[in-house]
Amino acid sequence: MKRIFLIWCAVLCTLYSFGELKYVFYFIGDGMGSNQVLGAEMYRSALQGKPLGRIQTLMTTFPYSGSASSYSKSNGITDSAAAGTCLATGKKTKNGMLGLDQDSAFIPTIAEELKAQGWGIGIMTTVAIDHATPAAFYAHVPNRNKYYRIGEQLIESKFDFFGGAGFHHPQGKHDDKEVNLYRAAEKQGYVIAHGYEEAVSLQNSDISKMILVQNDDDQGAKHGDNLRQAIDRKAGDLTLKQIVSTAIPFLNSRYDRFFMMVEGGMIDYACHGDDAATAFGEVWDMDEAMRVAYDFYLAHPDETLIVVTADHETGGMALGNSDYTLHLDLLHNQKCSQWIISDLFSQLFKENKKPSWEQVRTIYREQLGFWESVEITSEEEKELKALYKAACTKKAKDTKTMYKSINKLGEAGVALLNKKAHVGWTTFAHTAHAVPIFSTGVNASLFSGWHDNTEIAPLILEATK
Repeated sequence: MKRIFLIWCAVLCTLYSFGELKYVFYFIGDGMGSNQVLGAEMYRSALQGKPLGRIQTLMTTFPYSGSASSYSKSNGITDSAAAGTCLATGKKTKNGMLGLDQDSAFIPTIAEELKAQGWGIGIMTTVAIDHATPAAFYAHVPNRNKYYRIGEQLIESKFDFFGGAGFHHPQGKHDDKEVNLYRAAEKQGYVIAHGYEEAVSLQNSDISKMILVQNDDDQGAKHGDNLRQAIDRKAGDLTLKQIVSTAIPFLNSRYDRFFMMVEGGMIDYACHGDDAATAFGEVWDMDEAMRVAYDFYLAHPDETLIVVTADHETGGMALGNSDYTLHLDLLHNQKCSQWIISDLFSQLFKENKKPSWEQVRTIYREQLGFWESVEITSEEEKELKALYKAACTKKAKDTKTMYKSINKLGEAGVALLNKKAHVGWTTFAHTAHAVPIFSTGVNASLFSGWHDNTEIAPLILEATK
């Protein structure tokens, strides 16, 4: 009897130890499985000369953790649209669908429900603001590729803050009468901030809604597609940390309560190319953005909830591919993303149909450390040289991945470095691996243990009541 009494006392203390929940941060690492997180931690430790340790990300220090399954209504392996819909609504749907159930019936999202209750809403990402995961919180379409319609629904949502690369298809494709989405957004009261400095300058103005996009001068990927990957970042590039740093004071100064969904979308992009060094950099990049939210939590510990999860795992990453060792420190020799390395080889063959083997070696040496910091055996060099000869005769076709075609020479170089680091991959696509959940703050214990991904959004709503 005494033991039962003590348990109930502990439960009541948990229920009443916090004040009213007023601030919710929902972080989603696109493609981020548990090994992407652990690998990023072990990689950073290895760089500091501690190959048998790990330097923790902020998320793994949270007091509560769990796991979630991610299958969709139609497939054992989900796509980002179906998974995003689960995380945003608590309902399963078919791959490719956003905000609709398998019968195409409308499903309200957690962001829409909280907006109706008077909460401020922010949706932000490192990719296009009309991409699958952010779109899952405001769009209701049968096909995730209907970018223009998704963009229209973004504007119709009247959410308060959006941040990311921009609109993927701002003009539409087939109808000359379609209005540019940036101009349409402005007509509905949104101010378009181009880059972090402009957003900061607008922070204390009387504007009610903002869309923060990368500056037109940013030299990353095509404007509107994605922010530059962390490993490739240059001074002046817009970052997820900057977006979150802008959104918090913007929403907090205008609302008593706010909800923010923050997506680390480029983790998925890197893992679709089986690029470990770039993927680990993206995990840490999301961690930097998370620390901004955590600082806010520390100032409002009795009113804030932070939940971190993923929509699915990408690539089937394995930490270990042969013996009982890891050599993650070798990944530090990769100086840029696989995308950039691929482009370097493509440009080389565009400028010279039959470049010399030494020119190819130079790219491998400068971008991956081959033959200098990374030992390359004669057999490995033979295999790379065979690909070079095939490229000279146009027999080496690019590999098509989810977001980009990758030059075979670039793909082979990154794959070899991964192999030497003892990082393995099973696919260029998604997997059915369980994804992690981390939480801290008001009612954070609700998210511990094993869950289906349909349970997370309803639990967040429960936490707000």
